[in-house]
Amino acid sequence: MPGVGTIGQSGGVIDRVTLRPPRNLVSPRAVPYWRLRAAAGWLPVLVAGIVALVLVPERPAWAVALAALVVLVAVLHIVVMPQWRYRVHRWEVTPEAVYTQAGWVSQERRIAPTSRIQTVDTERGPLEQLFGLSKVTVTTASAAGPLWIHGLDHTVARQLADELTATTQATPGDAT
Repeated sequence: MPGVGTIGQSGGVIDRVTLRPPRNLVSPRAVPYWRLRAAAGWLPVLVAGIVALVLVPERPAWAVALAALVVLVAVLHIVVMPQWRYRVHRWEVTPEAVYTQAGWVSQERRIAPTSRIQTVDTERGPLEQLFGLSKVTVTTASAAGPLWIHGLDHTVARQLADELTATTQATPGDAT
């Protein structure tokens, strides 16, 4: 059956979970945070372009067109990407699994059974602290690597980490 994966056994019966979009959105404060990060990434490129246009006495038409294209792409990235990303980024925790969905151009949906969780971490950089956000990392016994949930309200992230830790400790097995 496509989109269905085995996540564990319960009393000899195999439990199945459908690969579906998780229910919870990240914090709306993630949108201005992502916008600021995108703008900071474009700033050196835009400054270099402006300096080049000012210092070069004879500006070829192609250079001006290229500069206009770079500005257009930067503005679209800064304005569109955070909203798009907010609509895509989702997460959910059930007693059986952690669901995540992330990306904006390339999107990824993952499920990690709670029985496979090894560690749960929260992280807050300086900008995330300014916006009241945190990132939760769920490390599992999977070759695909950890699951990340970016853009969570700090209080929600703390509660999520506590809940996952309690659920993981109550789940039999060694997560390997």
